[in-house]
Amino acid sequence: MDKQQRHLAIKQIIANNIINTQSELASAMRKKGFKTTQATLSRDMKDLGIAWVYTPSGAKYMLNPEHEEERLTTLIGMEIENIEANESVVVVKTLPGRAQGVAEIIDHLRLPSVLGTLAGDNTIFILPRSVKNIKGTIQALRDVLAKTKQH
Repeated sequence: MDKQQRHLAIKQIIANNIINTQSELASAMRKKGFKTTQATLSRDMKDLGIAWVYTPSGAKYMLNPEHEEERLTTLIGMEIENIEANESVVVVKTLPGRAQGVAEIIDHLRLPSVLGTLAGDNTIFILPRSVKNIKGTIQALRDVLAKTKQH
């Protein structure tokens, strides 16, 4: 299992469970079929921006949303090949097999001009909040892509 799959598993565990220690995370990872060392988990947690956060119910590990958004935004530019639109829908072409991942990133970014996404294998339909602002939706996507080129 590769690093990307391991990172996804870590994010799912952290998002859906209360994890108080790295050993709890390691145990949860083993249950998902990942055998990792403490050093690897520590590096992965740093890469993912997982932080030790104090909450009213006690301290736990959580994804750092600012770090996650920055990390996701850098990935999106490598996966998008083309952006086109008509009067009502924006269509994004991606590398083969990457549309669902890119759509998830777009959804996660919560762009104000985007109502939702629908992804196939290499095509994403983006429904804008208003068909009157198709150009604004395309510009918002291009702004995200421009940020990726700066990293």
